[in-house]
Amino acid sequence: MAPAAASATQTTLKNGDEVKVNDHVYCSPSWSVRDGTPYSVARIMEFLPAQGIPTFDKNGKRNGPLTRVRLAWYYRPSDVTDRPVADSRLLLAAIYSEVCDLSQLRAKCYVVHRDKISDLAGWKKRPDRFYFQRLFDPWIRKEFEVIQATTVRNIPDEIRDVLLSRYEYVVAEKEVVPDLTDNMRSCATCEKWCPSQETVQCDRCKKFFHMACVNPPLLAKPSRGYGWTCAPCSREHEEEVDSHHGARHQTPISTKPKSNAPAPRGRGRPRKDRMQAEKEENMEIKHFKMWPFRYFGQYTVAEDTLDPDDLIFPRAATRVGPKYQVGALPLPGIDDGSPIPGEEERGDDQTIEVLSRVCEMSPQEVSTMETYKSILTRNEKLKYNIDWLTEAIRRYSDAWVSGRDFTTVNMKSPMRLEKWKKVETSYTDRGWSDAEIAAFEDALMVHGAELRPVRDEVGTRTMYEVVRFYGHWKNAKLGEQNVRIKAARAAGKPEPEAAPAENSDDEGSVVTELTRIDKSCGACRTRESDTWWKAPKALALETNVLCDNCGISWRKYADLNVRPSREEAISKPKPTEKREGTPLVAPNTKRPRTSVSTSTPPPAVAPQVRCLACHKTGPANKILRCRQCQFRVHPGACGVVVDPTSADGWTCELCQNEKSLEASLKHDCLLCPRTRRDPKKKTLYPPSDSFLRACKPTEGQGWVHVLCSVFIPEVTFTDAAKLRRVEAISTIPSYRWMNKCTLCDSSGGAVIRCSDCPAEYHVSCAWKAGHKFGFELQPIKTSKKETTPVVEFNSASGCMTPFVACKGHPQHRRQTFGICELNEKNETALQVYCKNYKQTEVGNTHGLLRKAQRLDMILNTEDSIESESSESSPDPHCSRCETEFSPLFYPTPPSTPPGDDNTPSSTSHAWLCHRCHFEDQHPRLNGLRWDRDRRRSQVGLGNGIIGMNGVNGVVSVQK
Repeated sequence: MAPAAASATQTTLKNGDEVKVNDHVYCSPSWSVRDGTPYSVARIMEFLPAQGIPTFDKNGKRNGPLTRVRLAWYYRPSDVTDRPVADSRLLLAAIYSEVCDLSQLRAKCYVVHRDKISDLAGWKKRPDRFYFQRLFDPWIRKEFEVIQATTVRNIPDEIRDVLLSRYEYVVAEKEVVPDLTDNMRSCATCEKWCPSQETVQCDRCKKFFHMACVNPPLLAKPSRGYGWTCAPCSREHEEEVDSHHGARHQTPISTKPKSNAPAPRGRGRPRKDRMQAEKEENMEIKHFKMWPFRYFGQYTVAEDTLDPDDLIFPRAATRVGPKYQVGALPLPGIDDGSPIPGEEERGDDQTIEVLSRVCEMSPQEVSTMETYKSILTRNEKLKYNIDWLTEAIRRYSDAWVSGRDFTTVNMKSPMRLEKWKKVETSYTDRGWSDAEIAAFEDALMVHGAELRPVRDEVGTRTMYEVVRFYGHWKNAKLGEQNVRIKAARAAGKPEPEAAPAENSDDEGSVVTELTRIDKSCGACRTRESDTWWKAPKALALETNVLCDNCGISWRKYADLNVRPSREEAISKPKPTEKREGTPLVAPNTKRPRTSVSTSTPPPAVAPQVRCLACHKTGPANKILRCRQCQFRVHPGACGVVVDPTSADGWTCELCQNEKSLEASLKHDCLLCPRTRRDPKKKTLYPPSDSFLRACKPTEGQGWVHVLCSVFIPEVTFTDAAKLRRVEAISTIPSYRWMNKCTLCDSSGGAVIRCSDCPAEYHVSCAWKAGHKFGFELQPIKTSKKETTPVVEFNSASGCMTPFVACKGHPQHRRQTFGICELNEKNETALQVYCKNYKQTEVGNTHGLLRKAQRLDMILNTEDSIESESSESSPDPHCSRCETEFSPLFYPTPPSTPPGDDNTPSSTSHAWLCHRCHFEDQHPRLNGLRWDRDRRRSQVGLGNGIIGMNGVNGVVSVQK
């Protein structure tokens, strides 16, 4: 039965429910559009005629027939947060409305504020009953408290009377509610009302004062954690201190503020008062301009509420002030208008790009341009493409400015050079593949017009591209619909209309006959039901049908208790009958189920994988899992670029190296202390259950942890986008290797310093200890912007620096980003930092040459110290044996006699080799030295070659 024609205040739904203005209803489009999502709950604000017909006629009456309705939406908590909510009857109010067709109204329901329900447990047991106590604003995405207007007392009487006469509820922030519900606050000086934004309270006498009434006036409230005392209390405190009485001021005991919740009921079962429940359902609620509440919170001026046209929506902090605007403007008449030296003049040709000069052309030139533009292409679709038209107008404008003829303009090249870019870019969007279009349409069916989750599902496009493609895709669908309508008109057929509501409504989601696969409810596993409903695809149940109870529970309350099935059917013997009085010694066996003969597998749930870097879960196509060692990580956290279709077969680099043997098979990190492991135990190292499993090869075929290579500033990468080929380990200063780690008390490996304290530790030790890792965006001074790379990340810009802080340090107010946190381009913070600060200047040099250059720099610094001493004196030689080769030379007193002033000469030095010096220190070796000198004098080292017979000791000389 179709819904009856609506009157100005009420109508009858197709299920027979009569609804009127301010009643609550279930609302949902047809099954094919909503794809099984739960019903939405809304309040009827007014009935409207068909689209295109004025709401009121000349006499002020509503035009008919009324086929549409304006609804004020309620949100379910699961719509605005990912946290699970156990109460399926709890809703969030909203100051948000839309116009829908009357055919989308399903049935009547009841929504009441929590404070107006005396028996909440009994209320939730009744069908189609909901309640709310908070409001969600979809524009600033923040929740507010909703309280009854009668509980607001801390406002002037005239404002309170206006609120009570217009609205039933008041919307405010949670921290403002105690101030609103307090008693009337008056200034102790001027005895006028004290709004909380302009009021301070004395910490001793608990009186309130206007900030402008105290002497001297207060410019701002005390900081959080600090108190303020008025002048009399300050003098009294000083007198107490001076008199050394030691009597402490007695702080008045404040009574517990009144709660807005109803008084607690006594124990026992709730009272079943049906008359009271019906009274709560039909309670009259005041509305002003079709809304029962308005915002009266922290950013409201109380006097503005007297204006009936004042906006009722929640507000955020104002952006007026020195934090967001220029605070120092020149005084009138002083500034002569001359430009500031060193700054560009805004609004001229250097700071703007002109896209069109058509407004400056004459009518004849415009008509000539339109003539040539019409023959510029034969593709009719391009003539109506906004990107093509914009580029064509720009090129004609450039030709007109340069004085060229319009015939010289062509659109053969799809590239153009923008003013502030160094390379040419295409004026059209990059084409979408079939797989991307399919992923986009599937995500659109699930998320609707919420394009951010659609962007996440596509994965390969930026938000800018997704928004533009959505506009083109929607226009294409409308164009196809218009083509079908025109074709039907040309053929003389009636225009295709949407299927009637009764055929596309709930009847379209009813299953008339069960199949072999869909033979039981996908939630409760029952096989018996009067009505079977289609199961939503998003639930991923085992079967595609729901029983009547589960289907209604899902559609109305978004609540579905999926019963997990057993892995195997438990078969137990039938219990034997026992006589009365026989003791039951065996355990009781459950009665065999008669409705289900075989068990069904559990419902298929989308697999969730936990990343070892950020410890967050996600789908398998977003987090990679190594096929061999089961290591799990986000692709951007380890520099991996994987095709989503081949993500299941991904293996980590350590597992790949076991087959390719491109680097060392010893996977110890070169920047960490060496760990002793038992060679008999063949354990996987690094372990696959830690992010330290992510390693990268070095230029010497060794291995380094990704964390160590990123958070030690001297280390760089050959390819920072993929974190490949770690370089510059030799440039790490010596103090990093010599200092001890405060966690493992070892001096091996390179250490870093905590960002908040002097503690030093290895990167791997800090990760194992649970310290905080991330990246911080620091502001850059104007003088350093040209030399320091500026990074933009999620609407913030500055110099990105890595930080590691001990886990015991408190969280600071600085803006930090996690390792796996993404930006609009789906790049992690780790990737952005490495691309901007860790890329080696490759140029045309080879990796070995860069390594040699780094080693030369180290050796040159050592040789420069030695060269200073070597240049001043010739190569030393032993003054006794005259040899020039020795591990070490020892100086002796100068050989030249002292001068006339009895000072030794410093022009020459005498040296002894290590052997001669050692013989002087040990006289017992003089005999050996004498025998050596004797043989040397007999043989003559410079006249021949010495030969010795080892048996007879005969020395022969060959002349």
